[in-house]
Order: sequence, then C-alpha cells, then structure tokens
Amino acid sequence: MNPVVTIPIIGYMHSPYCEKFGIPRQPNLVQVESYLEMIEPYNDILAFEGIDEFSHLWLLWQFHDNKHQANNTDAGHKFRAQVRPPRLGGNQKIGVFATRSMYRPSPIGLSVVQFLRIEKLSNRVRIYVTGADLLDGTPIVDIKPYIQYSDSIANALSGYAQEEPQRKQVIWSEMALHQRQQFIQKDQIPIRIFNEMEQVLALDPRPAYHEDAERIYKMKFSQFDVNFKVIANTIEIVKL
Repeated sequence: MNPVVTIPIIGYMHSPYCEKFGIPRQPNLVQVESYLEMIEPYNDILAFEGIDEFSHLWLLWQFHDNKHQANNTDAGHKFRAQVRPPRLGGNQKIGVFATRSMYRPSPIGLSVVQFLRIEKLSNRVRIYVTGADLLDGTPIVDIKPYIQYSDSIANALSGYAQEEPQRKQVIWSEMALHQRQQFIQKDQIPIRIFNEMEQVLALDPRPAYHEDAERIYKMKFSQFDVNFKVIANTIEIVKL
C-alpha cells in the first residue's frame, strides 16, 4: 500500500533566485528580501492576525523544479536511499534522511525565515521575509510561527554541517562597477540588490569539485546575468 496525502498550495514565493544555481544551500545564510503572495481562499488578511508578533516564520514548501522526480509517477518512482550532499564535496554518499537533499520520497522543504512585514493590496496578501532559500515560483504549502524556546536548541549537534560555510571576498571588475553604477542611476535599481548579490556570491555557489580559476561562471540573480570567476578565496564579478 502506498498512501497519498493531498496538500493544498496556499501561495507562491517571489524571490531573486531565478535558477537553482546560486541559491544558498541553507536558509538565513544571506539576508535577501523576498515575499510570499497568497492565493484564494488563503489570501484572507484575517488568517494572519497576530503574525507580526513573531520575528521568524517556518515555511513549508514544495521542491517543484526537480526534474528527476517530476518525470516519475507514484508507481514508477524509485526510492534513492543515499545521496551525495554538496557539503561533503559531492563525492561521499550518505543516507537521504540524514540530509536536506531535494531527492527524497516527499518533495517537501522546510525553511526558517525572518518576518519583515505583511501587506494587503486589493485582493492580494504579501508576506515579506529575508533569509529564504527558495527558487522564484516555489509553491508554499504552510506557514507556522517560529517559537524561540522550543525551536532553538543551543547545544544541538548537526553532523557534517555543524559549522557555517566559509565566505569568500567579493570584488568587482572595472566593467562590472561601471555597469552597476549605470543600473543604479538610470534604471533606479536599489543598491540593496547588489549587496544581496554579493552575499550570495560570497558563499561560492559552484559545485564543490570545481577548481578552474580561468572559468567564467554565470548566475541569474533578480534581472541580472552575473558573470563571475573564482581565484582562491576571492570571487570577482566580471560583468552583469
């Protein structure tokens, strides 16, 4: 017997992460602003009364852009007992339930984010947050308040992910600096977007096994195609 649970989608995430490459591998590593837009009938502002008394929220969401699982039916899906976490270099296998891999029996993700504000615009309800690690368009299936005294465990052990990843220094080429200034002056792009871009790049979004100092990588962030290269502990933004 293979029981199926139907879970409604209550809204969608709108974020500057336009592709999976570049998304932080855990929430709250970078403070990028994004927002959830609720859909009917969950766009009732009364459903959020009291939410502004909480500083952080849990988001439950769906891995919707997982090509490996999207092409499998329930009957034909093959369970993968082990995966290769990027944190371990992508070479070492470990049990899927000891990871947060997207390749899992139920494509459900869990992220804690910082609540900023809630807005009611006509028939739309938007919840603004920072720290989300969600692709633009991610379906949201639930929102729960973060409870400090029970959800935060100071002496918890986190296996191979006990320590935060190290951050690299981010610099701008002369061309990229010129482009940034033009976007700020002519297109009125908030400087916040470029600061967030630097935060994302500082985590080095490349696969762990890539060490080519001459290679130019491309990452979509907001409306930008960011070209960058990595030399030792420095990431250079080549052009936008």
